[in-house]
Amino acid sequence: MIISLMMSGWVGRLFRSGFLGAVLVLGFGAGMSAVQASPETASIDSVKNQIRQWVQDREFAQVAKAYEHLGWLYQQQYGYNKYTLDAYFNGMKYYHLRGDSLGYYNVHIRIGDYYSQDVFMQPYARQYLTKALQYFTRKQDMPKVIECRLAFANLAQRKDPIPKTLIAELRETERMSVRFKQTHSQAFALNLLANTYLRNKQPDSAQYFASRSLTLARQLNTTWMIALNYFYLGLVEQFKNRPQEAIAAYRKSYQLAESEKNVSMLRELSRHSADSYSHKGDYKKAYESALKTLNFTNQFYYSEQTKSIRLQELDSQVKTLAVEKQLAEEQNRHQRMLTIMLGVGLVISVLGVFALIFGRRQQKLINHQQTVIAQQQIQELELKSLQAMIDGQESERSRIARDLHDGLGIQLSRIKLFVEAHQEQLPLSVKEPLNQFLDEACTETRLISSDLRPYALSTFGLIPALEDLVQKLNLVNETALTLEHYGEVPALGDEASVMMYRVVQELLNNALKHAEAETITVQMMTNDEAVLISVDDDGKGGDFEVNPAKGNGIANINSRIAYLGGQVMWQSEPGKGTSVMISLPMHKLVKNSLITV
Repeated sequence: MIISLMMSGWVGRLFRSGFLGAVLVLGFGAGMSAVQASPETASIDSVKNQIRQWVQDREFAQVAKAYEHLGWLYQQQYGYNKYTLDAYFNGMKYYHLRGDSLGYYNVHIRIGDYYSQDVFMQPYARQYLTKALQYFTRKQDMPKVIECRLAFANLAQRKDPIPKTLIAELRETERMSVRFKQTHSQAFALNLLANTYLRNKQPDSAQYFASRSLTLARQLNTTWMIALNYFYLGLVEQFKNRPQEAIAAYRKSYQLAESEKNVSMLRELSRHSADSYSHKGDYKKAYESALKTLNFTNQFYYSEQTKSIRLQELDSQVKTLAVEKQLAEEQNRHQRMLTIMLGVGLVISVLGVFALIFGRRQQKLINHQQTVIAQQQIQELELKSLQAMIDGQESERSRIARDLHDGLGIQLSRIKLFVEAHQEQLPLSVKEPLNQFLDEACTETRLISSDLRPYALSTFGLIPALEDLVQKLNLVNETALTLEHYGEVPALGDEASVMMYRVVQELLNNALKHAEAETITVQMMTNDEAVLISVDDDGKGGDFEVNPAKGNGIANINSRIAYLGGQVMWQSEPGKGTSVMISLPMHKLVKNSLITV
């Protein structure tokens, strides 16, 4: 019951609005270069031991190839990780020392493919691929030129909108692959064509090219490409509104992607599986898939591995200089006096460049630290100001409520007692209206006082207070209000309880005032990690993208949720009502918790 209600209000809307959006493009695992890597099953440790032996024997050609293979082994075991890049950079260094330009620029393709998986590293991917394409074009090495063209096409289809010339370029690359008998490249070109047609919402063409690519990938036993083609075929079925067939294709792709440890692909498979389950009506599995999507997203973008890869590129310039220095030292062994002169000049130049880069990097680091400190100070001031504003609002509400109850309320009660004591002296035409007016005034005073300082909240807690609020609003409004709550609510802090009550109160008042709804539903679900609140109505709705929500009430809601460290999402369509979804971290709400300021 809980999952069905929450999924119908939350996950269903989120995925229906994002089908076939801009996130269809996936990182393609190890890329074309990884397809052609050695299938040896040697362990990582044995390869490392062999590298150490070859380094001692100065067999630099073997060292370079071994590092390249070591990178492939790391990728098979850990997926997207910094150890693979370390191995590739070492391989590039020893290819340079050996003077092997072919191997050197081939590693450029591998690094470019690898960086293309991370949106933050794609500019660096283009730099490596551009250097490789220029070299292989000069050498007229067509198989490698085809690999570079495919790598650039993979980056191009991530743009929005897709370049108009991309399909023509991919078809030309596919024909080149056939002409030069590059079956791996042909399979991948067909795969990219399938994805491009999917993004252009042409499912029949996408199905044709994905099926062709799948056939070749099976012949080549290329796991990552088989998984990607199953994924695209699943998207075709999803586009044709056949969720059961789409789910079957996604499952095949998921098993293969899991074996490859391709986190970015697992993330997209989970996201689209949730969409298909939602269309099928299986909201429980849709919710589970949505949670997997969130987990894979956090694992990919916020893992220490990904952060290390991004930081590693910042050090590549220094490593490149170190490679050049080692190359110069090796050449010095075969040159006498002239080589010594050149070596001294090179060392001085390298030290000067290193000092300049180090100085600039230190200055950038200092500037960054100063910016971070300033931002932290601004955030602290904003939080203190927000806390002072909220405390002032609640204090003023309490004062007005006391004044109404102890002042105006008592005076109205005294007037009522006085009128009742002198009823016989008043004419009937005056007595009855006067009693009615006094009763209404007393009731209104109590409602206003309770609204400003709810007695149930401070006495019984958040859930009874919300139930009391809904009950009172039902008495004075034609709109039917309901409250549903799931899970045991722990002892919340007074400040958190008041803020959550005020947010729900403001949302209900806005809906009653503006939505013209027949029913309003409040749902609250709690677990050990978070509190989820949704307020849905079936009123006239609106378009928040065209006319964003404004006003002090909305600003108060956003500020209170931000203060509690939560998130709020507004969804509405004209004629289809409005849904407000709030997520709050439990550790910020429980009693005795400290909100960081």
